[in-house]
Amino acid sequence: MIKILVIHGPNLNLLGKREPEIYGKITIEDINKKLKEAAKKRKVTLEIFQSNHEGEIVDKIGKAKNKYSTLLINPAAYTHTSVAIRDAILAIGVPTVEVHLSNIYAREDFRHNSLIASVVKGQISGFGVDSYLYGLDAAINLAKK
Repeated sequence: MIKILVIHGPNLNLLGKREPEIYGKITIEDINKKLKEAAKKRKVTLEIFQSNHEGEIVDKIGKAKNKYSTLLINPAAYTHTSVAIRDAILAIGVPTVEVHLSNIYAREDFRHNSLIASVVKGQISGFGVDSYLYGLDAAINLAKK
């Protein structure tokens, strides 16, 4: 059975209230519901985790080896700052897909650099909640290889 760990990074718990002109009105609960529905149709198991704390995310990634087939992560603001999350992904060797609701390359210059991108199989950004759904499909395909 394919088991995927989904990680939502900092401030994603504020979706629906935070900058709706960028992120829309969708909430993290809406995203999780859509992911669970898609996973059920594809007969895969998800564990979903959200944290605003870098160390908690690093710990969760560190425990993922031999437990999950793939990882789907929206590192949010840590995309641009966290060597620790990058190194944790690299260390476990679990195929990983990076996703973002907004197109990080169409935003402020500092968002154009992802420290995570070089250690994941691919990155999907700019499609709102569909970024997660496309990312889930990619994670499933990676797990099947």
